[in-house]
Amino acid sequence: MLAAHEPRTGRFLYAVNQAATTRGSISVYDISAGHRLVKTIETVREVDDVRGVAASTATGRLYVAYRNRSGVGMIYCLDVYKDGVLWNRAIDPDVDRLAIHPGGQLLYVPTSEDGSAPFINVLDASTGDAVRKVYFSNRSHDTLFPVSGPLFQETKAEDGSGKYLYLIDPQSYAVSRTGPYAGILGPYAVDGTSRYVVNNVTGLWGMQVADLKSGRIVTAGLAEHPHGEPGLLHGIGWTPDEREVWQSSSAGDPHIYVWSMRDPMAPVLVERISMKSHRGAHWLTFDIEGNYAYVAPNKSSDDPTEIFDAHTHKSVGLIGSSEDMIEIDFADGKVSRVGDQYGVGRIMRSSTN
Repeated sequence: MLAAHEPRTGRFLYAVNQAATTRGSISVYDISAGHRLVKTIETVREVDDVRGVAASTATGRLYVAYRNRSGVGMIYCLDVYKDGVLWNRAIDPDVDRLAIHPGGQLLYVPTSEDGSAPFINVLDASTGDAVRKVYFSNRSHDTLFPVSGPLFQETKAEDGSGKYLYLIDPQSYAVSRTGPYAGILGPYAVDGTSRYVVNNVTGLWGMQVADLKSGRIVTAGLAEHPHGEPGLLHGIGWTPDEREVWQSSSAGDPHIYVWSMRDPMAPVLVERISMKSHRGAHWLTFDIEGNYAYVAPNKSSDDPTEIFDAHTHKSVGLIGSSEDMIEIDFADGKVSRVGDQYGVGRIMRSSTN
């Protein structure tokens, strides 16, 4: 086991556990050593529902949004150098899948897909204090600050505003939007230049892709899919090289759908991957280098998270149950880079085409 204070070099997956007996703790896996478990960090008590994870290269701090057993939205802040919790506090009115500013100084925290607050919170990442509110709609859910920015936000609002993807300027906090989509949005992922975004959409077997430059939205439908209504396919991500998009299916369908993105506005389904659990998935993401895909089971399940070779699409291992995972790399004992809980594209090509 790696001592908390021991200098380290390597690539590590920090996975916030969601199984009932370990929920809220963090298991750390050595990516380059076959995802060997290095240590488990005990964090805070009373974690009932893990809602998201973010981390900063600049500060070496990791943040977990969760609800406690009383249903209160909370965030805890972990010092990854000392494996110690620096603060743990309630966030009014609630929390959901959060994002962090690239400089590490601000957290962007949605106020919950179950809530009615018409804003997200911007917090001081060093203390958890509220800095400001950004107003746009109610039932705010997944917040993302991708490689090229700006801040992205979706909502489960049923008043029509949930059919749009929102973009928030991190300097002026001006809000714009793309849409409408075919239904209320679910998980989404953005490419490396923040031009193309892929979306799970309620009521759709397949996905929609938006060109954020032109505003055009196309639908990539699944010709073959399970019987019945799709509800919301949950989990989607670009491979870091942006050659593919991987998409989870419905809660009862144990498959991942892989799309070729040679032309981002004309996706082609290339493979349907079977999961070992024989049940559905709820989230997926990738390591920074794009060698592995991490496919999480249904929310708060005890089923393991499955690791796939992102190139061959073969299953290569299992780790403990987690959908809130983030890569943190160290060089000579210092954090050198961090990944993302989302499957974001990482190709910084020109977006002028």
